[in-house]
Amino acid sequence: MNAEQLVLVQGMAETRATLRGWRRDPWPVLARWTAGSAATCAALLACVLLVAHAVTPDPTPLSIPVGGARPHPIDCLEILGRNLLVLALHAMACVAGFMAGNSMPQLAAARSGISRALHEHAGRFAILFVIAATIFSLGTQAYVLGSTTSTLSAHLHMPPVLLLLGLTPHAVPELTALFLPLAAWTMASRRGEWNQLLAATVVTTAIALPVLALSAVVEVYVSPGIVQALRS
Repeated sequence: MNAEQLVLVQGMAETRATLRGWRRDPWPVLARWTAGSAATCAALLACVLLVAHAVTPDPTPLSIPVGGARPHPIDCLEILGRNLLVLALHAMACVAGFMAGNSMPQLAAARSGISRALHEHAGRFAILFVIAATIFSLGTQAYVLGSTTSTLSAHLHMPPVLLLLGLTPHAVPELTALFLPLAAWTMASRRGEWNQLLAATVVTTAIALPVLALSAVVEVYVSPGIVQALRS
């Protein structure tokens, strides 16, 4: 068995062992992930509010549910599709963390010369990818959501903070679910538990998917009514 096959076998064995351990006592790790993800969600919403006050609203007329347009199930699918792309990016960052912290060091140890140096640097680049993906995701989401909030609040003639309050029933669970893989990566990197990241990717994605689907339904069918009530 060559080094690559050995690392793969060891990685799968560690992942299965991690999943078995979490199955016996899932709540401590789930609580840590949820707390970290919720803290990131709160920080992002604060940045969204700052951006909403800083940018100029788009004056283009909009067709939005609270403005009279009727919601449709296809709207749920569109929202879910966008969120799945973000979740995929965060899950990829988690897998890259597993490769950088667990697989690459093992492969590098079995090599020498230029090949060893390349594998050692590949691990560092994988960690840099995770950091860059995290910064890119948070930055783009803060700007896009902040700009959208600014435009919607201007069209609805309500303060951005009041609009965000009306959107929290779907926004908080949605963002918390999206950030679960990043929370798992952050905590694993701090504890040096890189071998658990592949299992964490599977679990956090499985948890996030139904939450995102339900949040999309709430965003389309429930949140507009809440915003409408806050306007009156």
